[in-house]
Amino acid sequence: QVHMDESGGGLVQAGGSLRISCATSGLNFNNYAMGWFRQAPGKEREFVAAISWSSGRSTQYADSVKGRFTVSRDNAKNTVYLQMNSLKLENTAVYYCAARQAVGVPTQDWEYDHWGQGTQVTVSS
Repeated sequence: QVHMDESGGGLVQAGGSLRISCATSGLNFNNYAMGWFRQAPGKEREFVAAISWSSGRSTQYADSVKGRFTVSRDNAKNTVYLQMNSLKLENTAVYYCAARQAVGVPTQDWEYDHWGQGTQVTVSS
């Protein structure tokens, strides 16, 4: 059974930084592309970032986070990370990690097979 547990969310001031993690079990992590999505209150879930399987050579980012967010993976720990810098009020959302056993860097939520329960990130002024 696949488990995906996000952690590291919390309250941070605008302009600050936060790193969230997603620890996985029950899957061959090395063979999975990993993605991050978020959902703000009253809005649809949207793509944030993704990283390809194995070495994580390829990454994709939403335009709104390019240059501020960095996705990375540690295959030895079966964990994917999202480093978020220069946070803005509009980054407040529940952040979800997702996994897909495929090549490439999926950016659509329907492409992913497994999801975590989410972690709340709140950016305050």
